Amino acid sequence: MTRLLDLSFGPGSRNRLAETTSPGLDGALAALESFYYAFNHRDLDAFAQVWTKDPLAQLNNPLGGILRGGEPITELYDRVFHGPARVTVTFGDIVEYADDRHAVFAGRETGEYSVGGSPAVPLSIRTSRYFRYDDGRWSQFHHHGSIDDPAALAAYQSAIRGS
Repeated sequence: MTRLLDLSFGPGSRNRLAETTSPGLDGALAALESFYYAFNHRDLDAFAQVWTKDPLAQLNNPLGGILRGGEPITELYDRVFHGPARVTVTFGDIVEYADDRHAVFAGRETGEYSVGGSPAVPLSIRTSRYFRYDDGRWSQFHHHGSIDDPAALAAYQSAIRGS
């Protein structure tokens, strides 16, 4: 099934981890929403539960480059959540490509970040997330994010790294 979702997930997202055990697309959407809850609330425990523990899970994004495995991915976001920048994003303009055991959500994250009370800087990130129903629950196995503007990318990386 391919469809454009009339949904967005941002700071108001809910922790729906208990619903990720539901087979079918409702469980996949619960996992997606739980990711955005975890990210925007800097909830590392929820974040770690959304990602699979599979060593071939993969994150390709502006902050970590290419990382493999749920633990290294969670470690990167631990540094992001406890670093100098405060980031919030909303995932929207989402196209879902899914069946009963696999779901890809592709769209755009928009949001902002700030460091130490400085004015907020807007963010725009092309994003795709892959979830799989495995071992009785939906888990994230892959994420790809890209910032198109080189200057915006460099400023974001600098803010997150505190450099």
